[in-house]
Amino acid sequence: MLTRRSFLSSLAATLALVGWRPAWAQATHTAAITFVLFNDFYLMGEQPFPDGKRRGGFARLAAIVKAERARAANEGRHVIVAHGGDTLSPSVMSGLDRGAHIVALTNMIAPDIFVPGNHEFDFGKAVFLDRMAEAKFPLYGANLRDPAGAPIPGFKDRAMLEFGGVRVGLTGLAYEQSPRMSSPEDLRFASTIDTTRAQAAALRAAGADFVCAALHCNRGDALKLQFERSAELLLTGHTHDLLVSYDDRCALVESGFDAHQVTCADVAISVRADGDTRVTAWWPNFRVIDSGDVTPDPEVAAAVAKFEAALIDKMSDPLCVTTVALDSSTATVRTREAAIGNLFADAMRIGMRADAAILNGGGIRAGKTYQAGARISQGDVLSELPFNNRIVVVEISGADLKRAIENGLSRLPQASGRFPQVSGIAVTFDLTRNAGGRIVTMQVGGAPLDESRTYRAAILDYLARGGDDYTMFAGANRITPDNDAPLLVNEVVAYLRTLGTAHTGVEGRMVGR
Repeated sequence: MLTRRSFLSSLAATLALVGWRPAWAQATHTAAITFVLFNDFYLMGEQPFPDGKRRGGFARLAAIVKAERARAANEGRHVIVAHGGDTLSPSVMSGLDRGAHIVALTNMIAPDIFVPGNHEFDFGKAVFLDRMAEAKFPLYGANLRDPAGAPIPGFKDRAMLEFGGVRVGLTGLAYEQSPRMSSPEDLRFASTIDTTRAQAAALRAAGADFVCAALHCNRGDALKLQFERSAELLLTGHTHDLLVSYDDRCALVESGFDAHQVTCADVAISVRADGDTRVTAWWPNFRVIDSGDVTPDPEVAAAVAKFEAALIDKMSDPLCVTTVALDSSTATVRTREAAIGNLFADAMRIGMRADAAILNGGGIRAGKTYQAGARISQGDVLSELPFNNRIVVVEISGADLKRAIENGLSRLPQASGRFPQVSGIAVTFDLTRNAGGRIVTMQVGGAPLDESRTYRAAILDYLARGGDDYTMFAGANRITPDNDAPLLVNEVVAYLRTLGTAHTGVEGRMVGR
């Protein structure tokens, strides 16, 4: 150590004699910037946790953002607040107003950049455009285009910000896989990797000293961009976990979901001129703020309470009228084809653009009878589907799909929660046969089942995890991850609202003999 210290001292003295100083010591411009990230933010109210604290919600998020902005103003810093996308859906309340309350409350937070996640498109293209037109914060979508290839009105690809002479390039990208996971219709999404590279290059060509990209993207894409050092800072959403990764050249950050934690990156940037070249040096410090440790902002808390009261009033508004009787009694939904099961399974299959859908009868819980001519409200749907299940799309072979139906039939004639309410499937079965071999005929989409074909099946996340012994789903390829899939309630509500009048009855989808 003595030898090494002596060498370093001699080296420092020599460099001082020749006039060398590190880049930050020769800086002609400096800036201190705090990047505040939240993402995947669905619930406007706070939630209780096992440690006794309450976390999340717009009021706690607002308190964090306001504190960071006040701190920066006092310290001569600058703040960029980023929303990493996924917010219009899914939540029960969003099913009522299609995310309008989310945009209104986000306007009170006033992020400096917002990028669309896949859930921004859950209610379709028209609703997405309507909600974005209500936004009073900057919208970015460098890889998002209309059917003709033109930018979406109100969206920008990139921007150049200047702080104390330091030029910060900002770009943002929507979730590339939205057409596969949601309903953007004819909107077009370019490659996350290619677009980020191109936007960062354009910003640097325009003189950016430091590039920040806000992305709603798969973790694999984020890690590749970090490895390539496509930008200095990558602020991401989509994976629902807390991540801070820094490799001395590029930082990658994600803040979990629902603002349980909010991540801040305090970045010190210095720039010096070297002839016609600008040389940048920077260093980040990261802070993870637990929203359970902050006092909710009273103004935003009052706005949340007002929205909650107004939306609860909407629970009794009718979604549709049924022209047939619907029976959700346990004895019906757990032993035989039920009109209400058909209706809900149709919502799953059609909403997720799947070949087939399976809803376990045990997931339908109200035990009510709705007479023909009854008006079905969102409150009715919530009472029937109380478990907050999500709809997961899996790719599964015809052979495994048949095994799934056999599992659903295996407990008959005993009532069982595993009994399948289905859509896109027609089965005849024989109860005199042994369990596991009861299917006599099976069709999918009106054609005989092909056991070697791969089908897209919409199922509940509970079944996707192997619940009710549907183990064949646990290893199936997920098209939609469990934690990022739409809520069953929202899909049913949207479907019933679209129908207006429901004629779905018992149609011979599950016929025993």
